[in-house]
Amino acid sequence: MERTTPFPSRRGILAGAALAAVPSALLSGTPADARPQAVDHPGAAWHPASRSNYTPSNRPRAHPLHYVIIHVAQTTYSGTVSVFRNPSKKVSAHYVVRSSDGHVAQCVRESDIAWHAGNWDYNTRSIGIEHEGWVGRPGYFTDAMYERSARLTAAICARYGIPRNRAHIIGHHEVPGSDHTDPGRHWDWKRYLRLVKSA
Repeated sequence: MERTTPFPSRRGILAGAALAAVPSALLSGTPADARPQAVDHPGAAWHPASRSNYTPSNRPRAHPLHYVIIHVAQTTYSGTVSVFRNPSKKVSAHYVVRSSDGHVAQCVRESDIAWHAGNWDYNTRSIGIEHEGWVGRPGYFTDAMYERSARLTAAICARYGIPRNRAHIIGHHEVPGSDHTDPGRHWDWKRYLRLVKSA
């Protein structure tokens, strides 16, 4: 019986083997950043920021961590994640907390430097947490958001030996040189610190 297809050549077999060895993420067109990674905070979902929006580092070895900085995004949860993924925005935070259920997304590894404080020195020495909502709309500051955010902050403080007090857990508006007002007058600092200390 006559063969209708030729036997594969040695070159074809080697090319096929080399192709099989290439990671599927490279073939699929999926950016390496989008591949699932282990998160620093248990229960957080990995939603990576664009590599154009943060500085890779080796913290706390490269820069000791002294602060957790609380932000309010002035947009929705999904809007915040989208901004961090946009390479032209030049902004990111380590985490985003959703209003409705307190769901936590991690966008930058804690070892890396997120661009959130507007002050390079504070960026290098802090973890930034964005919260869905607007400073003038306190309805976004739900029980679930406060509780999940406080647990996140408490865990960060425990990992890096950051004191659980207002000198080290600060608002964006307290960063030297900041022109921001978040988290704003509706953010309940007494409640938040109580939850952080009890977590």
